[in-house]
Amino acid sequence: MTDQTLAPTTEEEERPTRPALIRGFRCKCPNCGEGKLLHSYLKVNDACDQCGQELFHHRADDGPAYLTILIVGHLLAPVLHVSYVHWRPDPWTMAIVLSLGCVALSLYLLPRLKGVVVAYQWARRMHGFGKSA
Repeated sequence: MTDQTLAPTTEEEERPTRPALIRGFRCKCPNCGEGKLLHSYLKVNDACDQCGQELFHHRADDGPAYLTILIVGHLLAPVLHVSYVHWRPDPWTMAIVLSLGCVALSLYLLPRLKGVVVAYQWARRMHGFGKSA
């Protein structure tokens, strides 16, 4: 065999990870940064409406939920500790305020972290199996 037969026939362009992750966090297409990545809160669009990049084969599964729980827990645990040690609020007040904070922060982060996971998959060319016919 010659070296020419082992060389790939198509040249794949570079996909930088950091810009893709930033675009994913903004819920934009990881390729162009213009089109919407998600519709109906957490559904990945089949393709970008601006550049035509196919997105249907990217699956985030439970990754965004896990990351959301991890981040929210690490942010609110110190808040719980500091507020209890310094101000000693009424337990019901603390439970209501922290519950609202947890829900609001989770709802804010979940689609953004799904965008990050999808963008990471896109940048690393981690394609799924696609739609079945």
